[in-house]
Amino acid sequence: MTKRKWPMIIVLGALLVLILAFLFSMMLTKMRSVDESVTTSIQVDINDPALIKRGEYVARIADCVACHSTLDGEAYAGGLPMLTPLGAIYSTNITPDKETGIGNYTLAQFINSVKHGVRADNSALYPAMPYPSYQIMPDEDIAAMYAYFMSAVKPVKQANLKSELPPVFNWRWPLAYWQAMFAPERKFVAESDDKILARGQYLVEGPGHCGSCHTERGIGYQEVALSNKHSDKYLSGAVIDGWRAKSLRGEHRGLGTWSTEELVDFFKTGRTDKVAAFGAMAEVVEHSTQYMTDKDLHAMSAYLKTLSPAPGKEVTLPAKEDITTQKLLDGNYDSRGAMLYAEYCQVCHRADGKGVPRIFPALDANSAVIARDADSVLQITMNGGRMPKTPHDRMAFTMPEFKHLSDSDIAEIVNYVRNSWTNQAPEINTTDVVKMRAFLNAKPVTATDLPMDLTVPAQPKGAGNE
Repeated sequence: MTKRKWPMIIVLGALLVLILAFLFSMMLTKMRSVDESVTTSIQVDINDPALIKRGEYVARIADCVACHSTLDGEAYAGGLPMLTPLGAIYSTNITPDKETGIGNYTLAQFINSVKHGVRADNSALYPAMPYPSYQIMPDEDIAAMYAYFMSAVKPVKQANLKSELPPVFNWRWPLAYWQAMFAPERKFVAESDDKILARGQYLVEGPGHCGSCHTERGIGYQEVALSNKHSDKYLSGAVIDGWRAKSLRGEHRGLGTWSTEELVDFFKTGRTDKVAAFGAMAEVVEHSTQYMTDKDLHAMSAYLKTLSPAPGKEVTLPAKEDITTQKLLDGNYDSRGAMLYAEYCQVCHRADGKGVPRIFPALDANSAVIARDADSVLQITMNGGRMPKTPHDRMAFTMPEFKHLSDSDIAEIVNYVRNSWTNQAPEINTTDVVKMRAFLNAKPVTATDLPMDLTVPAQPKGAGNE
């Protein structure tokens, strides 16, 4: 055999391996899917008002509308860009439009998409869809959602947008291997015999998909744990879309100092006497948790309070005396950061950093402010935002943006807030501000990033109008 033939043999061998890998990926997605015969045992009348109402509630818990709607678009019509290191991918149209949505989906195809990450054409869904969490949902809940989407959601003719991922990375068939490694088939297994705690665990681990934001990701962009049983890294905090999703476990800077009642209040209203939801969490409250029953909110909160402290996240620092408050009251501005705070922040957050209960959140001892990763406080300082709008408080207060300030001034004011009163946190520099500014310039704008007078008009609530 001549040397000239070796390159051809290598090319043909690689092509054969690629073809075999592709064919095997098709087998893997087929193995994950349920066929039509499996759903014949599920009685689904898509016109049943009770089933539609149940499906609407499940869709609320699963927060479908948040990802499948844009700021100025129709509900569930898709088009929301989700940034990845390789480019944006876009949420799809899940209205019952027969040409561009899911109007032709059978129940089995709907179950496959929601639970198993497999589209009607047998190709894999990108893991931006939280099907690793939805897998534990019973088929009956998915069937109720199917009735809701098919009968009560307004059909919208809107073509889906192609991803901006580069060639090769936009191939879907390799995702079958990702699914096999990182989203294995699993069932819900309650950690407790207590029905309330079991319900709370199910809501957190399944439809609520809390781990999608609050669990750190591995090298394959997979959640490092899908349940507390798998690892105590589950819900131990992560950074997503430039926000620090705090640890939901039992350490001091997690939920260790929160009571069950405070958690219920926060999920229902987006605020407590000390803190307020902004950014991605504000959207969760606005679109999802405010609509949950008090019973479910209590179950979810009670379960979260059972989680042990996150490993390596308990921080013990020497006690620090508050000398900031008196200096501000005396007009003793001994740093550039102090002057900036007095000019831009003090009127709302007060000299003592305690804010105003349920109106302006406290900055002193606020875990988002003193987190090792300063992304959240940087983003809210530069881009502003607003609290979620709910019927439980009179007004959704707005935080103005300060991105007009120089990079050095933003660094000064953030460092001042992170290390004043009793706060102690690592300092940032102008490079961190420059990186955040570039990120925000590329990030899609959402409703909770805008003042109330700039948001799209509120739509009626209820089936067909989410």
